[in-house]
Amino acid sequence: MTTHINPRRPVNGRQVRADRTRAAVIDETVRCVLEEGFGAASAKHITERAGVTWGVIQYHFGGRDGLLMAVVDDGFDALLDSLRRAEPKLAALHGRDRVSVLVDTVADAFLSPTSIAALEILIATRANRPDGDQRHLLELFTTLTNLGRYVAEGVDQERADAVGNLIWTTLMGAMVATMAVPGPVDVSRQLRALTDVITAYLDQ
Repeated sequence: MTTHINPRRPVNGRQVRADRTRAAVIDETVRCVLEEGFGAASAKHITERAGVTWGVIQYHFGGRDGLLMAVVDDGFDALLDSLRRAEPKLAALHGRDRVSVLVDTVADAFLSPTSIAALEILIATRANRPDGDQRHLLELFTTLTNLGRYVAEGVDQERADAVGNLIWTTLMGAMVATMAVPGPVDVSRQLRALTDVITAYLDQ
């Protein structure tokens, strides 16, 4: 990736309209990556799909690299927010019900279009980020570990962490499958199996 250029957005002015334009460009970039793959997400192609000029991209994001990282930030921010909001729901549940809600919540967050596009961008750009920057994945892993410990309340830490690790690896695999296979991917059976495995593991 090229050297990042700071966007030229002012802190005031027509903020509502600017935010809408910014969101629309990010949404179109997500659709481009999902429909055509990361290789198609050139600056020229994104501007054509979004119906904006290159100046708009520079204004809001500083350039293509800034736009791609904005997609990553949006995707992971939404994913993490969804996971962190799950804890109050889980508090009122027990046993398999608690595990099922956790698995479904994590799946919904992981398999959203923006999350999948964000992961594809991270994979495609990993060699060009400073020091292989993995902060998004590390924060996600930490959040899932904490949720695993919460669901496995009363279980020793090593076994509780194993729950978070299992959810992490299963859902990452589902994300990659969704990226690689054209058309919708039904993972409902896998999610039920994951719920069964975690419930049985915690019941031991």
